Amino acid sequence: MEDGGLVRTLLNIIWFVFAGFWLALGYVAAGIICCLLIVTIPFGIASFRIAGYALWPFGRTVVERPTAGVMSTVGNVIWVLVAGIWLAIEHVVTAIPLFLSIVGIPLGIANLKMIPISLMPLGKEIVPSDRPFASR
Repeated sequence: MEDGGLVRTLLNIIWFVFAGFWLALGYVAAGIICCLLIVTIPFGIASFRIAGYALWPFGRTVVERPTAGVMSTVGNVIWVLVAGIWLAIEHVVTAIPLFLSIVGIPLGIANLKMIPISLMPLGKEIVPSDRPFASR
């Protein structure tokens, strides 16, 4: 394993313990609620996809899907009302204790960087960091 891979794995393990598990639970709960409402099943699927990213984020990045259109924007507005605002609050709440420790500051920053995808997940794709243009 290269040095970068070792650091990513270490960061992901620390992230999982201090923030990732709780964030992923929030996304899974939002996904279940969205799937129960039938009309919002696409939001549920997006929520489950982001749950995996929230669980183990280092080594991956979020990019705009080139085929996303107006419906993604409309869907994102609905998403904010259904679950997005609560997930964004969850990111802020989990970032605060991370910022209180010196070791957790980079994780707190990473947590806050995830707020845009928690508010607008449709029209986005999660790809490996070393291949951010793989979806195009």
